[in-house]
Amino acid sequence: MREPGGTDVLGVEEVPDPAPGPGEVLVEVAAAGVNRADLMQRQGQYPPPAGESETLGLECSGVVAALGDGVEGWAVGDEVCALLAGGGYAEHVVVPAGQLLPVPRGVDLVDAAALPEVACTVWSNIFMSAGLREGELLLVHGGGSGIGTFAIQLARAWGARVAVTAGSADKLEACRGLGAEVLVNYREQDFVEQVRAATDGRGADVVLDVVGAPYLQRNVAVLAPGGRVAIIGMQGGRRAELDLGALLATRGVVMATSLRARPRAEKAAIVASVREHVWPYVEDGRVRPVVHARLPLDDVARAHEVLEESSHVGKVLLLTGGGAAAGGGGSAVDDDELGGTA
Repeated sequence: MREPGGTDVLGVEEVPDPAPGPGEVLVEVAAAGVNRADLMQRQGQYPPPAGESETLGLECSGVVAALGDGVEGWAVGDEVCALLAGGGYAEHVVVPAGQLLPVPRGVDLVDAAALPEVACTVWSNIFMSAGLREGELLLVHGGGSGIGTFAIQLARAWGARVAVTAGSADKLEACRGLGAEVLVNYREQDFVEQVRAATDGRGADVVLDVVGAPYLQRNVAVLAPGGRVAIIGMQGGRRAELDLGALLATRGVVMATSLRARPRAEKAAIVASVREHVWPYVEDGRVRPVVHARLPLDDVARAHEVLEESSHVGKVLLLTGGGAAAGGGGSAVDDDELGGTA
């Protein structure tokens, strides 16, 4: 990324190989996930935390290439995926050991790059913070996104019901295939009315919101008694007014979190919790990565355009060719069948 701007500022160039410091691991990258946070960074709106890589990329998969001093529990050659503060769009990246996860059994090495950011975001917000319980209703805005497709599956595996919003019939049908019961086309329907109608007027127990300001008041309006809104994005804007009386009437909670800027110790705790509680669902097949496209690193601009067009379902991955990636998707490009997952 030469400077903030459109996709034309993106390119591939040679840089020195990173080296792991104490408590860090060097990963030879097989694939990197593309996230909306990357688009924001490219536009100059979301700089990396101080001291972290300026290179884009908040998650990756690959093979451990070297260990820094004091690292235990990992060995050179281990297949891993990782939550990053930056640096994933590369052939090598340094990762704090606490932010590594083993590639789940039954998941392709390349497709594992679709898991760390969404798994940590969904688990930490919906379950650790908002406390979704069995039998409750989760409303997911942007159900066809990488976050949305993962949230649907994990909530269903947990025993919750799921409602989603999306902007097309195709996306809603994909969400249905993943387990969503209440399907709302936000271009044509009001999600408050639709969710309340589907729940005999009760509403949603937990709302996962990526839209931000335009949805704040309606997110409160859709809450069931004791409901919780978890805001993780601002795609629609940053500033909104809220009728506190409506929030008081439902005894509701509005929370907002981000993952990237958290201290490494907090991220490590989330990663450990994901490994303990989420990975079993992935390994038994109840939750799986949904991959819309796999593109070579040279096509990074196109990968960003796919997210901006917002016609995708699931994740977009960049392939670096490292970490024996040829065995897990090779140089595949657009996957119109969503990786066989929807």
